[in-house]
Amino acid sequence: MEDLTLVAVVIVALFFDFTNGFHDTANSIATSVSTRALTPRTAVLVAAVMNFVGAFVSLKVAATIAKGIVHPEAITLSVVLAGLVGAITWNLVTWFMGLPSSSSHALIGIWEKVVKPGILSPTLGFAIAFALMIAIIWIIRRRAPSTVNRVFRRAQIFSGSFVAFTHGTNDAQKTMGIIALALISSGHLNAEEFDVPFWVIVSSATAMALGTYAGGWRIIRTMGTRIAKIDPPQGFAAQTACAGILWTTAHLGFPVSTTQTISGCVVGAGASKGLFAVRWGIAGNIVVAWILTLPAAGLVGALMEEVTRMPAGDLIVFLLAGAIAAAAFLGRRYETRRLVPAHA
Repeated sequence: MEDLTLVAVVIVALFFDFTNGFHDTANSIATSVSTRALTPRTAVLVAAVMNFVGAFVSLKVAATIAKGIVHPEAITLSVVLAGLVGAITWNLVTWFMGLPSSSSHALIGIWEKVVKPGILSPTLGFAIAFALMIAIIWIIRRRAPSTVNRVFRRAQIFSGSFVAFTHGTNDAQKTMGIIALALISSGHLNAEEFDVPFWVIVSSATAMALGTYAGGWRIIRTMGTRIAKIDPPQGFAAQTACAGILWTTAHLGFPVSTTQTISGCVVGAGASKGLFAVRWGIAGNIVVAWILTLPAAGLVGALMEEVTRMPAGDLIVFLLAGAIAAAAFLGRRYETRRLVPAHA
């Protein structure tokens, strides 16, 4: 029975990875699409490929998730399963509302190694993107706007690709860490000699890439146009600042929120042209979603954990995850018909 529960945890973890991919597509492509540096379809394809490649770079975040936050021996497979369903549910709720929220905090709300870096990352993102944009404004002050926009649209292809690459490095590892935690909990891995099996790396990278290609168009619209109207230099500044932060935190083993980081960077780049350039009402809604992430996902996870204690509880929770997957598939089709540009 425990082996069946382990299989269920792996399947649900990979589905969480998939939802993380389409929920976070906006992180790397929203500004590139809004500034017309790339068409939507090209942007999601590039992001999917770079997410996949980035997942193979480091395992420090996975190690933090698997053994650096909780004691693996104190965690049961049922607890892992319940937590995943809670995180998936919150991901889909915020996706439907078009609000960028943190998949990291929905999954693992621990202060010192997750929440604290998660608070610092958008703050640093705001400051770095703002400072970088001020420097860019000074450099381009005597250049023709048409030339500037053309150059920075090309530059955004690289900066957006780097964001997608670092997103894969950071976020795909979270799923690797959860699966590794489940394998340790069930006795299939040794916690003292931690190593992520290759099949876990490949499957996590693939699920993330497929989710990214599916695209979360509601959140792309929020990130790309509703927070602030972004031009190509601002898009480049926001993406460069975000990618630098994600690259650094991934190699330090901190599972930060890519969504919060890029949101802070977009606000910082937008504010460089005046505080009124930012739609603070939309930004405020995003902050509220961030604040609600921990209690909301935790509440659903706690409810699911109670269900697992019932007869055949693990099976019930697994079936609920399947129902959520079906709802996401139907919602995705409806969303694509409404929001993807016809010429994309």
